Amino acid sequence: MRQMKHLRHSAGQNSHPSIERRTIQRTAVSFGLMYSGFNGEDVLIGDGSVVDLSAGGVGIRGNCPVQVGMDLTLFLYVPDEEDPLFILEATVAWTTGALFGVALKELNLSEGDRMRAFLHTQSVGQA
Repeated sequence: MRQMKHLRHSAGQNSHPSIERRTIQRTAVSFGLMYSGFNGEDVLIGDGSVVDLSAGGVGIRGNCPVQVGMDLTLFLYVPDEEDPLFILEATVAWTTGALFGVALKELNLSEGDRMRAFLHTQSVGQA
């Protein structure tokens, strides 16, 4: 009986609902970004760093607080790229302190191609 309690306790510690909801594997990265949105009263402009990235979402450490459900525009300063990767529509999915995650809405063709190419180079580099 004690062993069962220990196993249940361990499983609960290792799983967190906000992490387990991800449907696409994210790649750990570190580069700058700027984000902007509207918080209901004022225009919000923040900057920070991308901590992980996938074709469907971005993990961010930012300097301006955001709220779940807020729509943001992102400018990702991808390494070795002259122009930032522009994401017109992203929605805040979760937030914990300075960390938050956004779900990407549909990207235009050229930005989507740039994102996929960057993710491909990252996955090849980590293999």
